[in-house]
Amino acid sequence: MAKVLVTARSVAASSESRAILESAGHEFITHVGDSPWSEVDMLRVVPGVDAVIAGLDEITAKVMAAGSPSLKIVARNGAGYNNVDVEAANRLGITVTLAPGANTISVCELVFGLMLSLARQIPGQDAKVHQGSWKRILGSELYGKVLGVLGTGNVGSEVIKRAHTFGMTIVAFDIVHRTELCQQFDLRYLTRDDVFRQADFLTLHMPVTVDTRNIINAGTLRMMKKTVFIINTARGGLVDEINLHNALKSGEIAGYGTDTFSQEPPAADNLLLTLPNVIATPHSGAYTKEAVSRCSVTAAQEVVRVLCGKVPLYAVKK
Repeated sequence: MAKVLVTARSVAASSESRAILESAGHEFITHVGDSPWSEVDMLRVVPGVDAVIAGLDEITAKVMAAGSPSLKIVARNGAGYNNVDVEAANRLGITVTLAPGANTISVCELVFGLMLSLARQIPGQDAKVHQGSWKRILGSELYGKVLGVLGTGNVGSEVIKRAHTFGMTIVAFDIVHRTELCQQFDLRYLTRDDVFRQADFLTLHMPVTVDTRNIINAGTLRMMKKTVFIINTARGGLVDEINLHNALKSGEIAGYGTDTFSQEPPAADNLLLTLPNVIATPHSGAYTKEAVSRCSVTAAQEVVRVLCGKVPLYAVKK
């Protein structure tokens, strides 16, 4: 019987993932909290387990080493792996897997929720009505506006499909150009800076790398229209939050809708949270019943594959 440590809260609550693991003869061990575990927390619980199904917990080289040699797989129940030291995993012979595409639709739909909330000032108007006010705030339409998409992978491509239905003009930047998106949805690929200059709405769908970290910074913000709304459902590390705060406060850009911060949960004194033109959600893009089920099942299935000596379907290689 292998020991499977589950630190991802949604997977711990999933009867489907538990059934998959237990039917394969594995022990389902939960260790969850109100927020992702730090390296110190993980070091206390990882020794002796054969697999970890992790959320956004810190799976560092030290954690990998503490889990070795019994640890065979770290399965992320999402599409990102910023908090997982993949190089250390490779050195120790530990497989790292993802659940790509499982949360695509849910994250995509939140993008439009944030876009519409910013364009129509929905949270602010709702708060006023609850306070007894009946004063309207002038909004703007999505129709006819330019949507800039940074990253046209799983989520970005679904956003493009729906933006086309909204009647938006779509421009994008990505290293890989997807011709089918250009043909079906009138997408035009531009340079990164041209996307910044043209966008009325800018949505981020990139991993955090050396090239993309703080891609939204003082220099790129100066390129943008004063009326632009930026949407970030990807990673907080894509944004220099101090420079973004200054641009939002001074009116250099119009608004920011985010599902993620550089530190999560954000500090109580995070300056972005003091601004009325910032709408924030608590990294809930993938937190729908449907996405949670798909991610949890995929992660559990990957663990079963690796522990019985099979090749995983969604391994990260670096």
